[in-house]
Amino acid sequence: MRDSMVNLAVDYPLLNMFWTMLMLFLWILWFMLLFRIIGDIFRDDDLNGWGKAGWSAFVILLPFLGVFVYLIARGRSMGERELKRIRQNEEQFRSYVRETTGSGGGQAEELSRLAELKNSGAITEAEFTQAKAKVLAS
Repeated sequence: MRDSMVNLAVDYPLLNMFWTMLMLFLWILWFMLLFRIIGDIFRDDDLNGWGKAGWSAFVILLPFLGVFVYLIARGRSMGERELKRIRQNEEQFRSYVRETTGSGGGQAEELSRLAELKNSGAITEAEFTQAKAKVLAS
């Protein structure tokens, strides 16, 4: 069957081009999968050094078998680890933004609250001006 497909692809130039594109696509897909698995091996904090070395050797020395066994044995947890890493990065980013902008939301929010207090009559114009200068100075 395979020989007839290859012969068919050689006999017709358009099919030869599609066959080449399919092989190229599968080859690129294979390397993407291989690199994703190698990256997962080294990012996994649950694996010790020997585990990482063993999986790496298995995936590199016997690539097809190693990748398929890795996907069967640890495929489900790959997604969970990736999701955990994404959430951790997002939380670190949000923490950084909170630290950078300050805990109160910044000067704009503070000035807005002062303006509401002045408009409601809770503070006088002089108190508002003094508090505004204090907020802008910090």
